[in-house]
Amino acid sequence: MKSINLNISFEQYASILELSENDRILCELSEQALASSYSPYSKFRVGTAIRLASGETVLGSNQENLAYPSGLCAERVALFTIGATYPNAVIQSMAITAQTDAFEILQPVTSCGGCLQVMVEFERKQNSPIEVIFYCLNGEVMKIPSVKSLLPFAFVEDRLTESKA
Repeated sequence: MKSINLNISFEQYASILELSENDRILCELSEQALASSYSPYSKFRVGTAIRLASGETVLGSNQENLAYPSGLCAERVALFTIGATYPNAVIQSMAITAQTDAFEILQPVTSCGGCLQVMVEFERKQNSPIEVIFYCLNGEVMKIPSVKSLLPFAFVEDRLTESKA
């Protein structure tokens, strides 16, 4: 038997004011994305902003549906928009924030497992890391250098992408 220990490293900031100007702007754009959230059931708004290597930014917000499984998280809304609109784009970084009127969110909200799997797929597709910033409105910030560190056991099956020549 072998015991293996996994560790991740990330940067923690007291607020977005400690971030670089580019990262701060990305966080502010994720906050703007909250306005387009359709969340009448949970009242929990999530916004994301994704910076492409081209300099363009794509926004996404969570979109709920009365039939709960039919909704989509903010991260996947933005990522699938990129996949459909900019299929060869390289994603540099993404900022994610959340807000609700029901209570004060005191720590950054992280992505769900489904979103992490999709994020890993984009990272794999472009063969370079995607930096993720989880931003708490008026509070703490976590900056992760690569999605892969958030989901070290992501589903990966290279034989599915092999050509069938």
